[in-house]
Parts: sequence; structure tokens; C-alpha cells
Amino acid sequence: MIDTLFNAGQGLMGGIWPGTVWPVIWTLIKIVCVVAPLMGCVAYLTLWERKAIGFTQIRLGPNRVGPFGLLQPIADALKLLTKEIIIPTAASKGLFVLGPIMTIMPALVAWVVIPFGPDVALANINAGLLFLMAVTSLEVYGVIIAGWASNSKYAFLGAMRASAQMVSYEIAMGFCLVVVLMVSASLNMTDIVMSQAKGMGVGYGMNFLSWNWLPLLPIFVVYFISGLAETNRHPFDVVEGESEIVAGHMVEYSGMSFAMFFLAEYANMWLVAILAVILFLGGWLPPFEFLSFIPGWIWLGAKTFVVVTMFLWVRATFPRFRYDQIMRLGWKIFIPVTLVWLVVVGAWMQTSYNIWN
Repeated sequence: MIDTLFNAGQGLMGGIWPGTVWPVIWTLIKIVCVVAPLMGCVAYLTLWERKAIGFTQIRLGPNRVGPFGLLQPIADALKLLTKEIIIPTAASKGLFVLGPIMTIMPALVAWVVIPFGPDVALANINAGLLFLMAVTSLEVYGVIIAGWASNSKYAFLGAMRASAQMVSYEIAMGFCLVVVLMVSASLNMTDIVMSQAKGMGVGYGMNFLSWNWLPLLPIFVVYFISGLAETNRHPFDVVEGESEIVAGHMVEYSGMSFAMFFLAEYANMWLVAILAVILFLGGWLPPFEFLSFIPGWIWLGAKTFVVVTMFLWVRATFPRFRYDQIMRLGWKIFIPVTLVWLVVVGAWMQTSYNIWN
């Protein structure tokens, strides 16, 4: 269908513009079709978080702006857009402005290779997983730049803590992705999903038993918890430790520049969640064969929503960790566990009991 639309547009525009113009316009249309809904999901995830935590604590949450509080994210956006952006006198102005951009840019660029169905992606490249790892690792630079450019001790301490934490858990997440790469034999995101569409469970109509979460359960758990730490979410949110460093690397920011850090955080939550679904939970595949009449994008969205809600559930349940506990968990537990399981899966694949053939 997408190819048909592209060819129709090419034929329509061919007589107006040179043939090289339409592919650029088509790419921009696809970018808008991905980014616009993503920004809407980011905005309303803030409302869902406040509602979900309110439900956990037996209270209502936001309910004043619009019916059931549904216009609260729009009110928050308008408030932040109209607030003054203050740049400290002693700050490095160029880098101070660059910090929020460097933080949100990787969170959006990574969606280029996310498939929403078989071969339905902005760029269905063969090295999609490698591209995603490379782009998301750039986010730590935005945090460091923001903390250093603020010329504030609190901001700099927060940036150092954030960067150390993000790098530590990025290693564990990287090993998790390597294990998935081994069993899928591909770096292409669509191929990784389709490799979960075969196996014993599929033969019995119980597709969810053939997804990667079951044989790679320890890796799935490590990935999910590392995702919490990588996105600086509770109980790993010492980056914004109010009782110690006020608000971390973003303490000197205001208005929309301040909001960009939170946009990046919530966009990363959606990204980590949809990656968990694609890598471990069958992507757009239905859990049971008799439910295959439901479109795949609905399954992808429903699974992603459940995983994101688990992020909020964790925040409402667990107390904040100390920084030394966070670093110990990353370096002394998660990295050894992923390395051991990588070896175990590699040995498993060499035996006659290999389930990924």
C-alpha cells in the first residue's frame, strides 16, 4: 500500500517537479506521520502517569482542565511555551542551547528504524539494530553538555551522575541486544519480529510461547530494568535527586528548554517500550492465532502501552535507590548476568536442542 501511494504521488508530481523532488517530499510526509503521533503520545503519557499514580494512591489525579482532565497536557504545553527562557550570565550560551537539542534529538531520530508492521518503517535498513544503538548512545552527550554549560556545581554533579549511570546500563542493554541478534540472525528490525513467528507455540496456535521473552527471560528482565535506569526513571532517578542536587543537569533551564529534557525522557520511555515489544514480545504478532484478524499495528500499540504502564507501576511501588546501589546493580550483577546468558545461549544454539533454527 505504501509503495502504491509513493508511485501515485510520483506520477502526479512528475509533471510538476523533477523526479528527485517527490522522494524528498514523501520522506518528509512519513517523518510527520511518525513524529506527530509520537509527540501526542509523549504529551498524554504525562497525563496517564499522573492518573495511574493517582489510582495507585487512591486519588483522582488531574481532573480540572477539560473533561476528565484530558486537556491537561495541552495546558501544560501552553504554559511552558509562554514561559521565559533564561540563560545564566556565566553560562556558555552556545552549548547551553545545544544541550536540550542533543538530548531530544536521538530520542526522535531512533524512530527512523522502528517498524510498525512488516516492512512499514521510515527506513527499513538491514543494520537497524546497530543504527539504533549508535544513535541512542549520543544522548549522554546532551546531558554532559547541559551540565557543563550551565556553569553550576549542582548541574555539573547531576550531569556526571547521569552520564555514569547511562553508560553503565547501556553496556548491559547492549549485551541484551547482542543476545537477540544471535537468536534472530539479523540486525533488521522486521526480521527480528518475523523470527518470532515460527516455533512450536505457533504450531499450537499459542504464538506468545514462541516469542523471545520465554527462552530469553533473564535477558528480558535485565533489558526492562536497564531501560528504567537508561531513561532515568524511578527508582533510578537520582539524576534529579531533589534532596541532594535540586534537579540535576537541568536545574538552570526554564521554559521550553526545560521541557525538552522531559520530552526526551518520555519519548525514550516509548522507545524502550516499543523496543521491548519488538525484540521480546513479538512486535505486531497476535498472542493467539485466532486473534490474527486484529490489525498488527493495534497489537503493537497495545503491547507498547502495557510495557509503558509497567514503567509507571514501578514508580508508584518502589523507593528510590542510593547511587552506589544503582552502580553496583549495573556493574556487578547485570553485566555478568548478560555475559553468562550470552555464553549459555551461544552454547545452546550449537546443540541439537536449538529452538531458533
